[in-house]
Amino acid sequence: MSQMKLYSRNAVRDIGARHGFHATKSLGQNFLTDKNVIDKIIDATDIGENDLVIEIGPGLGVLTCEAAERAKKVVGIEIDKSLIPILEFTLREYGNVEIINRDVMKTDITDIIEKAKAEDPGIENVRVVGNLPYYITTPIIMKLLEDGVPADSITVMMQKEVADRVSASPGGKAYGALTVAVQYYCEIAKVADVPKECFVPRPKIDSTVLRLDVRSEKAVELIDEKMFFVCVKAGFSQRRKTLLNCLTGLNGMDKAEIRLLLEGIEIDPMRRAETLTIDEFAKLANKVEKERTK
Repeated sequence: MSQMKLYSRNAVRDIGARHGFHATKSLGQNFLTDKNVIDKIIDATDIGENDLVIEIGPGLGVLTCEAAERAKKVVGIEIDKSLIPILEFTLREYGNVEIINRDVMKTDITDIIEKAKAEDPGIENVRVVGNLPYYITTPIIMKLLEDGVPADSITVMMQKEVADRVSASPGGKAYGALTVAVQYYCEIAKVADVPKECFVPRPKIDSTVLRLDVRSEKAVELIDEKMFFVCVKAGFSQRRKTLLNCLTGLNGMDKAEIRLLLEGIEIDPMRRAETLTIDEFAKLANKVEKERTK
């Protein structure tokens, strides 16, 4: 089974027949069959010869093969145990690949990275890559960021709607709590739009690949990070309502107190959360935290 054949629709069928494998809808399994898109993902990931690649959901091993050609080591985390023998077959020529049969949401990725670096101190950058299952895209991204996984970049395929939300600007319908959270942790670059025709089986929606470069310093300075996310969540809790209404009750403050607080930092209480920049959310959170600790 050549690498080239791994990308083809025939290969997906042949591998399935050989191993008695069928894509599982509940696991969101859609296998990428477009070589051009695969190349774009790998090129955007910018893998160096001393890098460690963590792949989420290697599937049949299409991206894994390409990553293994460039990286020092690749660790794939695959939830579906029926794919393990397939990956052993498709990746048999690569001695620098390790596949772990585990749910990524229950996996300590930082521990995997630290163990790999302890075994090989020559590892330089850590790159996360993956074609994320649609049903669990947002939780996976937020787990990576909130857990502080020591990765330099995260290049992932996701449904276009989520990608639009992640990369949105203030003022639009796509802009929300997810936008603020990811942009707080990362700088975002779009790699490619991927139509549904590029997958087997074909999903109902189109996809987008984003590269998230993890910031060495967060986007804004905060007194308390938890308060920042409390304010963001409260602000977007009822999108059609004003900040004044959404934030009333925050930290035990009544409407009059919230009005004074917002006016004190030059934010119109009649604005909606979707119009606030990340800097304005930081200003709000820092002001609330100062009031709380008076």
